[in-house]
Amino acid sequence: MIPSPRHSLLGLLCLLPALACAQEPVRVKFTLDWVIDGQQAPFFLAQAKGYFAQQGLAVTLDAGAGSAAAVQRVAQGTYDMGYGDTSALIEHLSKTADPSARVQAVYLTQDATPAGFTTLKKLNISKPADLAGRSIGGPVFDSARKLFPIFARAQSIDPASVKWQNLQPGLNLTQLARGQLDAASGFPSLQVGQIEAMGVKAEELVLFNYKDYGVHIYGNAILANPKFMQEKPAAVAAFLRAYNHGLKDTLADPQAAIEFVHQREPTINVATELVRLRALVDFIATPNARTKGLSEPDKARLQRQSEDVARAFGLGKVPEADEIFTPRFLPPRAERML
Repeated sequence: MIPSPRHSLLGLLCLLPALACAQEPVRVKFTLDWVIDGQQAPFFLAQAKGYFAQQGLAVTLDAGAGSAAAVQRVAQGTYDMGYGDTSALIEHLSKTADPSARVQAVYLTQDATPAGFTTLKKLNISKPADLAGRSIGGPVFDSARKLFPIFARAQSIDPASVKWQNLQPGLNLTQLARGQLDAASGFPSLQVGQIEAMGVKAEELVLFNYKDYGVHIYGNAILANPKFMQEKPAAVAAFLRAYNHGLKDTLADPQAAIEFVHQREPTINVATELVRLRALVDFIATPNARTKGLSEPDKARLQRQSEDVARAFGLGKVPEADEIFTPRFLPPRAERML
């Protein structure tokens, strides 16, 4: 039977997914953990290259105001999904009984936290014990500051021997560069380019990354609202497939990836943000991740993190590992291998 012109036209249209036969894309409102910088490259790459669209999603990416705020935004349903620190998630779960607000991590990006502190060689702080009587500056909500008791315990130093100064993000680095502070909390390896822009050379810095001093905890993860997971599980899985693709592209070529951040936020210093992104690779593509695949956390290690965070933060309840992270939406492991 020879098809009619009308049938032939419909058949042609159905070959074009963007036209009449395509389903309406699922809208996903996503909050980042912080301002738009090099760390956010996988998201903007995935969006610009059409990976989200190819999965049938229309994703909105908004700047964040810290991991705790990201968790709250997702918990309240203001955002469907988000990106934030697993320790902030543990704190939230410990304090939240409402099932509708019990956010879960669905993709654990950072196999090691980039938290720690930075100091200057001329200040003669070369080991943890040298911190006694010194001052560290950082925001009260800073993850490196909140995790400091875990670092102190691992290194057998008295956390009370350190004096903390409450300083806004960035201002602590400025004061360190000016010699007005002994150390600055934050993400040391990721802040080298930022400090260099203040006139301090990289070789003048001493970086204390907690992961190198007995603090074996995970960093940032993609988070999902429980109602969104229940009502639109296919959308969560689709988001992770697109993100996983974008993350692998970013790890393979950070220099190309940073351009997608620049497209979204033209005011960034591309050179500084490229330094930040390249440093971040070491906390994602760890030897463990290269062997087992991206987002393949160890349940026992995650449980120990929950216990350590509960002790450090003074939490009343220790969330179970299965409450913190679920692997059910992940792409196949073969797709997550580097």
